[in-house]
Amino acid sequence: MTRKPLAIFAAHLTAFARRSLMLAALGATLAGCETTSQEEITGGIWSDYRQRHPISIVEKDRTLKIFVGSARNGLTPDQRVSVLDYAQTWRREGTGRFVIDQPTGVRNAHAATAALHEIRSILAAAGVPSAAVKVQSYRVAERDMLAVITISFPHTVAQAGPCGQWPDDVGPSADPKHYENLQYWNFGCATQRNLAAQVANPSDLVQPREEGPVYAMRRTTVLDKYRKGESPATTDPNSDKGKISDLGK
Repeated sequence: MTRKPLAIFAAHLTAFARRSLMLAALGATLAGCETTSQEEITGGIWSDYRQRHPISIVEKDRTLKIFVGSARNGLTPDQRVSVLDYAQTWRREGTGRFVIDQPTGVRNAHAATAALHEIRSILAAAGVPSAAVKVQSYRVAERDMLAVITISFPHTVAQAGPCGQWPDDVGPSADPKHYENLQYWNFGCATQRNLAAQVANPSDLVQPREEGPVYAMRRTTVLDKYRKGESPATTDPNSDKGKISDLGK
């Protein structure tokens, strides 16, 4: 009579152990399917200054301010050159139309109107269509203030930063970043910011340019000399001028 309950208990215990093993195996299988993101496995991201201070391509306004005296009736020669250069820059880099802010209600308002006509004439002569120029007025609080004519247009620029952020203590501390000799947060920011400010074409930071046409005249000269058995090197008749000695010849 006592053997039958013991047999039943042993059978239940065996079934419980079998279910526990199956659950453990299932848990191990599910754990093996867990994926880890790149941020978790790449330990060098924090120490890469290009990741902390990336260079981005944005659109900003390029602005030119024209100061016009109240007694003048147009632009100065230097201002005409500046406006012409500004128009040529728009043809190369502009991504939108010109916006000209003209002051009103000030002493030099009449002179600013005359300068505005000259500015529009220079822009038209440089190839800027009239539809690409928008003129708008703004008022100045003080009548005696020398207001300026502001010309602006949007263009793409590269930028990085801001720099000068120090979220962590760079001195001795218990932080792992200190005793593991990792870069501090502001490291590399100035280099990235200077590179973004110096690049002539921001798209060069994203993709290379296509090759330009070859210099056909120079290529023809070199091939002609090669065909004649002559040296294709360029000779400079002024290369020996300025020498103070023939020592070493």
